[in-house]
Amino acid sequence: MPARKENEVVWHHATVTRERREALNRHKGVVVWFTGLSGAGKSTIAHETEERLHRLGCRTYVLDGDNVRHGLCSDLGFSAQDRRENIRRIGEMVKLFLDAGMIALTAFISPFRSDREWVRSLVGKDHFIEIYCRCPLEVCKQRDVKGMYERASRGEIKEFTGISAPYEEPVQPELVLETHLLSLEDCVAQVVSLLQRREIFTEA
Repeated sequence: MPARKENEVVWHHATVTRERREALNRHKGVVVWFTGLSGAGKSTIAHETEERLHRLGCRTYVLDGDNVRHGLCSDLGFSAQDRRENIRRIGEMVKLFLDAGMIALTAFISPFRSDREWVRSLVGKDHFIEIYCRCPLEVCKQRDVKGMYERASRGEIKEFTGISAPYEEPVQPELVLETHLLSLEDCVAQVVSLLQRREIFTEA
């Protein structure tokens, strides 16, 4: 099937706006982007934060790195190019969640600073909250029940972040969580408190 010409693809503007969706949801839409090494606690904190927000009546969804690669990004590997395409697709996805007035929480290593900044510019800097789950590599290795770090160290897994591929730390994240020092409850409390300070929602 031939590709459609650019002038045949137009954006359809819905009558139900993001503002109206946010009013119905009773909170603002925002992207909460958890980044950090494998084993730093991103997914655990993201899902526990969603649980807390859900109980508060917020409309949320967690996009998890492993889960997304089962479907939306199942055709991608882990080369630098594929990692960038993975984040590009996620960026476009969370932009739609944002338009729906939802709180989208993501848990991706997202190792390249430029990719994370691209998502920030895509959704708007006021709607993007970068949370760096900072954890020493040795602690991440100790938490690795699947043995991925050990396999990467033996050369069995190519381009593994922290071993054979780089991780670029955020320069000015909205929040840094020292996940090797803080409890899960403390991490979630800090995230929720930040959302409240940003007036994403008000706790009843």
